[in-house]
Amino acid sequence: MSQLKVYNSYIREKEEFVPLVAGHVGMYVCGPTVSGESHLGHARPYITFDVVYRYLLHLGYKVRYVRNITDAGHFEEEGREAEDKISKKAVIEKLEPMELVQKYTNLFHWAMAKFNILEPSIEPTATGHIIEQINMIQEILKAGYAYESNGSVYFDVKKYAASHEYGKLSGRIVDDLLETTRELEGQEEKHDRADFALWKAAPPEHIMRWTSPWGEGFPGWHIECSAMSTKYLGKQFDIHGGGMDLLFPHHESEIAQSTICNHISPVRYWMHNNMITINGRKMGKSYNNVVKLTEMFSGDHPLLEKAFSPMTIRFFILQTHYRSTLDFSNEALIAAEKGLKRLMEAYEWLKTVVIDGQEQGSGNNKELEQKVLGLLDQFDEFMNDDFSTAKVLANMFELVPVINSIKDKTIAFDSLSPGTLQHLQSKMKIYIEDILGLRIESEADNNKLKGVMDVLITMRKEARNKKDWATSDKIRNQLAEIGIQLKDDKDGNISWIVN
Repeated sequence: MSQLKVYNSYIREKEEFVPLVAGHVGMYVCGPTVSGESHLGHARPYITFDVVYRYLLHLGYKVRYVRNITDAGHFEEEGREAEDKISKKAVIEKLEPMELVQKYTNLFHWAMAKFNILEPSIEPTATGHIIEQINMIQEILKAGYAYESNGSVYFDVKKYAASHEYGKLSGRIVDDLLETTRELEGQEEKHDRADFALWKAAPPEHIMRWTSPWGEGFPGWHIECSAMSTKYLGKQFDIHGGGMDLLFPHHESEIAQSTICNHISPVRYWMHNNMITINGRKMGKSYNNVVKLTEMFSGDHPLLEKAFSPMTIRFFILQTHYRSTLDFSNEALIAAEKGLKRLMEAYEWLKTVVIDGQEQGSGNNKELEQKVLGLLDQFDEFMNDDFSTAKVLANMFELVPVINSIKDKTIAFDSLSPGTLQHLQSKMKIYIEDILGLRIESEADNNKLKGVMDVLITMRKEARNKKDWATSDKIRNQLAEIGIQLKDDKDGNISWIVN
């Protein structure tokens, strides 16, 4: 079997994967900022790195997979003034900040379970690691690569760049950064515009705040991941993953902070998935083109004709290599739904075949045997070539007509030997279920549930129109008791999710 090769964003080429410690892999993936619902764009990195995690386990590695929760705000360096997203959203929703964090963390976990995403080994929170972040900032100050200004602490990018390769990961040039960084509030505190916050002084109205040697404040976004990855994976670890939108400033800043604090470059292999786009534009809140995961599952969005199951979305994402852009459309999802149905129906029948070695012949069709074995052997070859799930699925769709022809008896059952049939069963099971993480969903049950929910939502809307609040509340509360949550938006629409 070929050796696993990974595309390393840091050197912009594929290289053989050799972990720091033989048989063990340390992997860190930037998790969600739990200030709102996850959308389709968020699903891609977690599905991508779930497959990476699954494949490393399949290869026999013992993997420590760390995926954090950002619940201490989210300090933005570019595009808007410094803000704490958690505090800001908590005020809007009239919730305590940690109540809001819990609400959206629960929603995130619910969506990950729907996608059949394995839980990480460790899921640390930013608020649970304030001490580690303060300690790291103190080390960077002691080394002379940070400075305090009005109760905030900033990393000195120009000083770092004088002796280190700042900008190598993202391809940014420091002199250009100094010229192009936008004028934002608080810039006068910095020595240079390119400097980024390690700690931010909290204004009086700020809700989430912690005591530090520099006064009350909250951590910068970048220091959170450096502190948590160092604590759980060490000063240097194997894989750091995330979306390409995190290359700069987040991951570039992580490298700088961790290198100064720990005296070594933190990551061996940087991996980045590409974006999901809508009509060629990145999906994101700033573009107002977001499709939330609850909207995907319910079909309640103007871009969607119908609801799409979590497995359809997972399959849709895995049909394209993780480093390629993926353009979203209702038509593309319908095509993915049909393709997944065809694949899973063939696979479900294949699982029922009993191979006893007697009924089957010795493989009368040698050409077909060679074709099947060749297609199966390429599964490993494709995954070892930077996790090419798209090519694996393409091979599966070449095997589907063979499986269906045996099922329909247009190809004789003894065309393949018992050994080849067993190998086909085993390989398809390992890849479909264990590595790609696809599972059978009952479409009939999903449609029945949706039909029942449509009736109940109509009844609730009628009750509310009549100002029959008792009936309206009763429908909502009784559904909540059995794990179905209704959500009312400001326009009077009602959606639902199963907890």
